[in-house]
Amino acid sequence: MKRLFSLMMVLLAAALIVSIAGPTQVRAQSSIKIGLVTDVGRVDDKSFNQSSWEGAQAAAKAVNGTAEYIETADPTDYANNIKTMIDKGNNVIITVGFALGDATIKAAKNNAKVMFVAVDTFIDTKDTPNNNVIGLIFPEDQSGFLAGVLAARLSKSGKVAGVYGTDQVPPVVRFKEGFENGAKFANPKIEIRSTYNPKSIGEAFNDPTWGAITAGQAIDQGADVVFAAGGNTGNGGLQEVAKRTTKDKPLYCIGVDTDQWLTLTEAHPCLISSAQKLIGDGVLAIVKGIAANTQKGGLFIGTVALAPFHDFDAVVPAAVKKELTDLKAQLDAGTLTSKGEKKAAATMAATMSGTMSATMAATMSMSATMAATATK
Repeated sequence: MKRLFSLMMVLLAAALIVSIAGPTQVRAQSSIKIGLVTDVGRVDDKSFNQSSWEGAQAAAKAVNGTAEYIETADPTDYANNIKTMIDKGNNVIITVGFALGDATIKAAKNNAKVMFVAVDTFIDTKDTPNNNVIGLIFPEDQSGFLAGVLAARLSKSGKVAGVYGTDQVPPVVRFKEGFENGAKFANPKIEIRSTYNPKSIGEAFNDPTWGAITAGQAIDQGADVVFAAGGNTGNGGLQEVAKRTTKDKPLYCIGVDTDQWLTLTEAHPCLISSAQKLIGDGVLAIVKGIAANTQKGGLFIGTVALAPFHDFDAVVPAAVKKELTDLKAQLDAGTLTSKGEKKAAATMAATMSGTMSATMAATMSMSATMAATATK
């Protein structure tokens, strides 16, 4: 009887350990199965969705797991697509884009044993009682700032332009504001034409025709450098610049999110660089942390960079290259803000906190906007 009682106590203790260990502890004993839900547009959009999917694939390989994806055609499908990935047995769900934030948090509350990685979503841990959501965010304003400096330095006309997805998405707003601040930092007299896509969030990032028309209008008004940040919409803008550049009157374009020289060959005639947010690296690091039981819910701040100049390396003066390198170091150290202001040394977390505060009003109003969009 004593032996039986002792055995029961051991089993009870083991069960208790499993119950309090939480989802990551249990998951470490099983394989990682990643299910990725794209934002509207294709997984091979040569930009945002594609970077996330490449990161998911790399993560699956690194932890000896699996990865699959589902493409979202309409914002009303967010919740159902997340549920589909969960029902298929995936225990790490990656949702791509700020617009999926609300649906991701709701799913996390109802699926405590699943870990969620919300790309471009600012996570407040009080909204995630299961501690199972990691918000992967980036200081887009910083890579946008560097892109703006580059654009102003290369512009001969003194006019540059930005073609963007919707202003309902804070990361897009940060790219735009960073670009404008960087251009003005380099040339206070620079003229900047910035245009957001006016369509709904379900259409604004998958509208290459509008992107091309808008970039063309900017060129017609004298812009000789165009920054495009808007998924397939931005891709349309980049390709229009590529079509219009000539040897006698060269035009330059700057891509976004990933190094688009590697993904959008059609833009090679003008693609001087890209304002990168290293999404794939962030996804990889987070999933490794989940597998190792070291990654908790909350915020994970990813890194940004200005992509290599590739075939345009000789076009960028050595002084400009040095300036960009120096500015990047100052931004990383927190001694320079994306508004061009000098500051005492600060941590990246503090810098990001300030940036997020500046766009929090847009973030908080997004729920109402998305609800209205979903009911149309």
